[in-house]
Amino acid sequence: MSDARVRVLVAKPGLDGHDVGAKVVVRALVDAGFEVIYSGLHQTPESIANAALEESVDVIGLSVLSGAHMPLCERLHALMIEQGLEDRLWIIGGNIPEADREAVKAFGFRGVFPTSSKLDDIVGFIRENVA
Repeated sequence: MSDARVRVLVAKPGLDGHDVGAKVVVRALVDAGFEVIYSGLHQTPESIANAALEESVDVIGLSVLSGAHMPLCERLHALMIEQGLEDRLWIIGGNIPEADREAVKAFGFRGVFPTSSKLDDIVGFIRENVA
């Protein structure tokens, strides 16, 4: 699949009001040639899953700095299955402690990018994992 056809949803779930990092990632993805939809702040898991379905995205990326990543990922995992979105590439970035990374992956998030991640690593991961 060419980058021009890869559609990425970047979402900020929950009450986290810090979106500078998400906007930097959005810009990097656009610069890399992806089509990006940014949801804005304060999205519910349901609104994120619905947007992913309605926009027919290939990648769903969450940015979570609030520390609420575990319950958000758990709820999104249920919605992935319920709405048939488990075949999409789900990634998450932000304040994800190393101790939680395997649990987040068990919820279906194949890419976990802590705040120290390089933008090229995120772009490369998407390119390598979207069929």
